[in-house]
Order: sequence, then C-alpha cells, then structure tokens
Amino acid sequence: MNALIGKTPFFRLLLPLIFGIIAGAIFPGILSVSLPTALAGLSLMLLSFFIRPDDQFRFRWLFGAGVCLFLFSLSLYQFRQHIESAELSPPDYGQYNLGVVLDIPEVKPRSIAVNVKTASPGKKKVILYLEQTDEARGLNPGDEIVFLSKVEPFRNFGNPDDFDYAGYMKNKGFAGSGYIPAVDWQKTGRETKSIPIMTQRFRAKALDFYRSFDLENDAYAFICALTLGYKVHLSNDLQEAFRASGTAHVLALSGLHVGIIYAVISLLFSFFGKSGYGFIIRQWLVILTLWAFVFIVGMSASIVRAAIMLTLFSWGNLYHRSGFTYNSLAAAAFLILIFQPSYLFDVGFQMSFAAVFAILFFNPLLNRLYRPPNKVVKYIWNLFCITTAAQLGVFPLVLYHFGTFPTWFFITNMLVVPLVGIIIYAAFPLIIFGLLRSLQWDIITVLYTFFQWVEKNLIELLLRIVYISESIPFAQISDKKISFLQLILLLLFIYSFTRFLFSRHARPLITSLAALLLFQFTVTHKNLTRPAPQLTVFNSPGQSEIAIFHNNKRHFTEIPENSFISHPEKRIFLLSDADFTTYHTDKQFPLDILILSQQASFDIEQLLALFRPSKIVLDSSLPRYAAVRIAQECRTLGIEVHDVTEKGAFSLNF
Repeated sequence: MNALIGKTPFFRLLLPLIFGIIAGAIFPGILSVSLPTALAGLSLMLLSFFIRPDDQFRFRWLFGAGVCLFLFSLSLYQFRQHIESAELSPPDYGQYNLGVVLDIPEVKPRSIAVNVKTASPGKKKVILYLEQTDEARGLNPGDEIVFLSKVEPFRNFGNPDDFDYAGYMKNKGFAGSGYIPAVDWQKTGRETKSIPIMTQRFRAKALDFYRSFDLENDAYAFICALTLGYKVHLSNDLQEAFRASGTAHVLALSGLHVGIIYAVISLLFSFFGKSGYGFIIRQWLVILTLWAFVFIVGMSASIVRAAIMLTLFSWGNLYHRSGFTYNSLAAAAFLILIFQPSYLFDVGFQMSFAAVFAILFFNPLLNRLYRPPNKVVKYIWNLFCITTAAQLGVFPLVLYHFGTFPTWFFITNMLVVPLVGIIIYAAFPLIIFGLLRSLQWDIITVLYTFFQWVEKNLIELLLRIVYISESIPFAQISDKKISFLQLILLLLFIYSFTRFLFSRHARPLITSLAALLLFQFTVTHKNLTRPAPQLTVFNSPGQSEIAIFHNNKRHFTEIPENSFISHPEKRIFLLSDADFTTYHTDKQFPLDILILSQQASFDIEQLLALFRPSKIVLDSSLPRYAAVRIAQECRTLGIEVHDVTEKGAFSLNF
C-alpha cells in the first residue's frame, strides 16, 4: 500500500475525496463543518510557505495535510449539494412549471417517459410520464414545455427484497416523478440549445438512421447499445442472456468500446504522420474527436474513465511516456468524482475502475505464466489474460450487488469480444455508405448492401453465441449475495494470495489466510443467524401478493379467497369478498390478523360484527381511496392497522 501511495500522486489526492463523499453520505448534518475544514486546509497550505528553509523538510506534511482537508471539505460540500438538488420542496407540487426536455423520450406501455429539468428557482431533474399522444411522441431534446406539476418524490415499495430505487434515482440526480395528462402540459415553442442537448439530438437522428439497416429487434437494440450507449430497446430476456453468459459489459459502453473507437479515430488521422508538428496535430484531433463521441453517447462513468485514460495516453505519446498506469487510473477517478461525487455509489463506476485496476495488477502476472509461440496464440492468450484479470477484480462486486456470477465467462468472452471489435469496425463503412446512398450510385448501393449483410450476420452470430452460453448447464451461480465486509475480505484475499503466488513472501500469505478465515467466519455467522421464514403481505401495486419470504426469496403457495392462512401461533384470515358481511353471528370470532384484499366496499363496523381482530392489514390490491377510508375508520375505532401501500410490506415470523 505504501508503494502504491508513493508512486501514484493522484491516489493520495483521491483518498480524501472519497472519504469526504462517504462522510457526506453517512452524516447528512456534517455539511456545517465543510467551511471550517476548508479554511483550516487553506491555512495549513498557506502556513507551509512561511516555514524557514531549514525546517521545510521536517514540516513538509503541512502542505499535504492542508490539501487533504481542503479536498475532503470540497467533496463533502459537492456531494451534499448534489443530494439537496434531488430533493423536492412542497411548492413543487400542484403549480405550473417550465421545464426543458433533457434527452430522448422513452415510449412506455401506457405513457411516454420524459426526463425534464425544471426552470428556476427550483431547478430539479424530474421524470414526467406523459399521456401517450402524437404531441408527446414528437418531443425532442431541448424542447421547452409548461406543465401542471404533479411530481412526487421517489419511494420504495418497502418490501424485504426491494432494490433501493429511491436512493438510486437520488444518486442519479432525479428529484421525483409524476404522471401528466395530455390536458396538463404543452410545448411553449421555445428550444434550448446547449452541447448536451445538441448531442442528444444527434443521438436521436443516429437511432433513426440505424432503423434503415433493416435489423431484427434484438439486433437493432444491440447495435444501439454497442455504439451509442442507448439501452432502452434491449428486452429483459436479452439483457438476462448477456448477464448469465458473463458478457454484460459488452452492452455498457466502456474501455473496450472506447478503445476500438480510439483506434479507428487514430487510423483516420494517421496521414498526419508519426513525428513533428503533424503528430502533435494528430493527437489533439484524436482527443477532440474522442470527447465528441463521449458527449454523444451520454458520458457514463465507465466511458468518461476510458476517455480520460486515453487522453492521458495521447499526451503520454507526445512526451514518449506510458499513459496506462495506476496513477492515470487514479487521475481519472479524481477528475470524475471532483465534478460528480455521486458517481462513487454508481455500480458502473465501481465495476469499471475495479476491472481496470485488476487488469493493471493481474495481467502482467498472468502473462508471465506462458510465452506464446506465435502471434495467433499470443492474441488468444492475451485476450484470456485480460478477461480473467478483469473478472478477478469484478466478480466480488458482482456478488455484492447482484449475488450472481457467470461460470463460463472466459469461454464466452473469448468468442464475443473479438466479434464486438469486428462489428464496430464493420459499422463504420456501413454508416458511411448509408449516408452516401442519396447519391444513388450503383457501386455505393452494392457496397451498402454488402456491409449491411455482413453487419446483420455478425450481430446474429454474436447473439446466438450469447443465448447458447446462457442455456449451458450451470451457466450462472445465483443467490450468493455477500455483505460489504465480505466484499472487502474477498478482495483482500484475492489480491494478497495472488501476490504470494508470484512473490513467495510470507506476509501476503498470512494476510490472505487471515482474510479467508474471517470470510468463512462471516459466512458461518450468517448461516447460524439466518432470519426465520416470514409470512409476508407484499406491496405490489394493484395486486394481492402473499407469500413465505425466506433466504431472500418469495415462496408462493395457493391461498384461496376468504380463507384462513396456516400459522403455528396466530389466527390469520384473508378476506376478499365484501358480501361476507351478509352473514350473521351471535359472537365475534377472535382473530390476530385480518387481511383485507381487492374489494373497495368493505365496511369496518359490519366486519367487527363478525370478527374481533387485533390488527387489520390492508394489502395493495385495495383501491387507494378505499384503503385511506378504511385506515381512518380503524384509527377512529382504536384498531391497529397496517396499510402496505403506505408503510411497506407486512411480515410475521413463523
């Protein structure tokens, strides 16, 4: 670690930046200390310039400490500002507001989702679900609209297996969402023009242009994701196939794609030469073109990381230095987080940097194991080493976030990665000849048809490989999610044990075995303290969903309407028929829990004539107006009530 910090100056700058972001996420009220901390850091840096020359070496830490404090406070302030910008204030609801369409509207089954940035004073990014109309379908990035604000903050459903959607959207900078009927919005006729807006318009035109390639739906969705980073058209089955086969990284624009684009751009400007002023011009043109591509495809964390590293590589070429180092990786992370601190919690950011760090660490070690005899074997071996190195660094993160791992990734990637390169290369002449078709020259039509056939068959071949890989037995290990502590221990074991294998020193072996022992202890503790199975009434909007929740899975059993639910200690009755109240009894039937489902016409007083429940649970199939009415009646009568739509899932241990 000391060697890493000493040889990578940007890593020393990156650490206080990360600590500031984490502090801002854990302690929301810590923002008040950012200004005093920044002033203290600036004071230490200023003080270091007034130290006598004889004492400068002894007090050299002053400047570094000042920089660390300043960066800590800066990242803390930036992160809290980002979080506060994604919070709605009460005046944002129920009033007319102006907004600008940020990117390409997405057609949903019942609406059109539009990302909008509202006008001042409350500049917020929100998602508006517009009623499907021709006017809504015709919206373009940059269009200004006026709408009656019915935006509400994002909420999780409160189920035990929920993804933190509200936190995810907040990290993305979105404050809320709302459905807007056609009568409550209209275009103002004005347009906003900025570089991000213009790039989104170009992206929309490129998507329309790809339609002319006459590709199948999956093939069209794939090439849009591969070359433009636009994944809206990808079906759930296709995405799952890529995940199960270990090639999901192909769908997310990353270093692989940017590297291929960089090679193409560099080739296009190769006529400037390899030395002198022509070489300098060539490098700057490559950098400018590369960043233009980055703007067009959306500036995700992984693609920005790759673009920064390739920019440093181009600068390194000017001074005959290497651009792919730990320091350049730390520089890329530093530059991204200084402007977008919330990216630290983005899964794409974490996996992108983990993969590149692993390649820098493992790839040289793996290459030492074998010396290929020829270029073909060398290419295959290098591809295997890079793929294996990246997966060694990424798979603990995959287990932490998703609990799955593809077992045949090394085979699938050996086939898919070269095909991806060929598909991207083949796309360039297809695009060029597609643009020239308006000339109506026979030779251009023939060449366009040929490259169209090539591209179509290459994509179909790749998709066939992915689907076959997904269908292989044991293609994916699932339900193996690990905790954050287990993630740290697993990473520590992998890197320490690898260092031992190639250095034969005792310290990394002791570290790796200690990490493995602690990891096994956490696994044993988790198994021994596993929660008991729970009867759970889930919050599933518009439907009744009751199941046994165990080992983070829903186990459904058939529960008839108007029936008792088996439980060893509690008397639980599911009621979904309002006509049940036509029955009469001389004595109330005691219940621990009464679950009301589906019907809006339940009358609490009539139900209490039949039952004497300790608690009433309202499931999510009840209409909202009915659930609100029943909950209010229960509170008035002093009966404990749990509305799963408002409070989240209701769970009861077996």
